Amino acid sequence: MAWDTARTQQLLLDAAVEEFAEFGPDGARIARVATRAGVNKERIYQYFGSKEQLFSAVLTCELAKLAEAVPLVVEEAADFGDYAGRVFDYHSAHPHFSRLLAWEGLQRGKATDELAAEAERAAHLGEKVAAVAAAQRGGGIIDEVDAGRMMFAMISMVNSWITLPQMARLLLGGSADPAADREALATLVRRMARP
Repeated sequence: MAWDTARTQQLLLDAAVEEFAEFGPDGARIARVATRAGVNKERIYQYFGSKEQLFSAVLTCELAKLAEAVPLVVEEAADFGDYAGRVFDYHSAHPHFSRLLAWEGLQRGKATDELAAEAERAAHLGEKVAAVAAAQRGGGIIDEVDAGRMMFAMISMVNSWITLPQMARLLLGGSADPAADREALATLVRRMARP
């Protein structure tokens, strides 16, 4: 029987997403990834090289999924609140993504650290910033704050709903209402961006 390399790599990536989201890149264990995937751990080293490279591969794959699922084009950027709502929907459906970003920031986020797919990520985010800047030039979004900072503020707000559930619980009296959370976020971002 022929070895299915692509399937094995995908099993390892899927298992690594859960491991890294739960424990971060420093706390993750290759043996647990292999066990979750049902694959010999030597395959991880063969396909990915190291735990660091596996973490980078996981982030690269997860970032590509987000980019495909929640694009931002110039025509949509003027309703920045709607875009924030769509990003919130994606993060809510894939909470591991926000956790991976948080772990990356905590353990690999210094200015001297090389991030997973850094050049590609910068280019992708640059396209989103350009769409926001175009909406600013068109009068659809305030221009007192530069487009990059507008994107950063929105991303921070979205990720906070996912990575700080204890704050939501404390501030909202324990009530969990994802639809109300989404609407509040979209309204806040829309108003933040409105000229």
